[in-house]
Amino acid sequence: MANVRFAVGLQRILPLGYHHVLMFFIAAGIILLSLLLAGCSSTSPGIPNIFLISLYYENYPPVFDPAQVDPGVTTAIANIVGQAQLEVRVGYFGICVNADGGSFLCSNNASSLASQVSVDQDPLNLIWVASTFKDSIVFPYLIIVAIVLAFICFIILGTFPGWHEETDERGSERDVKPFPSRPVSQVALALIFIASVFVLVSVLWQHTASVAASTIAQDLGNGSVRSGVGTTAMILGWFGFALFIIVTIGLLIMILSISLLDRLTDD
Repeated sequence: MANVRFAVGLQRILPLGYHHVLMFFIAAGIILLSLLLAGCSSTSPGIPNIFLISLYYENYPPVFDPAQVDPGVTTAIANIVGQAQLEVRVGYFGICVNADGGSFLCSNNASSLASQVSVDQDPLNLIWVASTFKDSIVFPYLIIVAIVLAFICFIILGTFPGWHEETDERGSERDVKPFPSRPVSQVALALIFIASVFVLVSVLWQHTASVAASTIAQDLGNGSVRSGVGTTAMILGWFGFALFIIVTIGLLIMILSISLLDRLTDD
């Protein structure tokens, strides 16, 4: 009995409950998805490394295939590219450009970035290609809605009851922790479930579109243009989705457990 009282007293001093763990996962997921959206939006440390795709000039042996009608076009492209070494990275709300191997310039306005680059540095208009990808293919608004829904769920979980004292029929005080309201719990579950679906759709869209655009861009610039998919952005997206799914499952287990306890109590 003494150990039970000590545990209850410790929980009252450090009021951490099951719902607080779920709140921690939601907060972590929101932070990861916010970092994903912030990729390439500024030159802050680490932000240019969060990108969906990267396009850059590099001379390498071209790939020849019988399906190529004019394999010699790679030589013409190589002559146009010359010694260019510009790299373009694309995020949800910004583009970062490294023209000469130095530091990145980041902006959400491709025209302003292009005005700071010479023709010799970007002979194939990779900045324009990156801008087209960002404006026509990238769709960040499902993630934004998912973050809002997850934040509302976070607030709802914060309203769940904690430990407090009650006086029983004999006049003695005891520590109790009521179950959260079932309708409130169901609303929280619905919100985080919808947020998880939105993140899943966005991450799949992001992954498929980035891989497709990267492959096509490199094939068109065969021998002169390289491309890649941002690993950090993929990790942030999938980890954010995984955290939201954990919260969804956790809330579902909590609701089912409370429902089972209510039935056993009624019986």
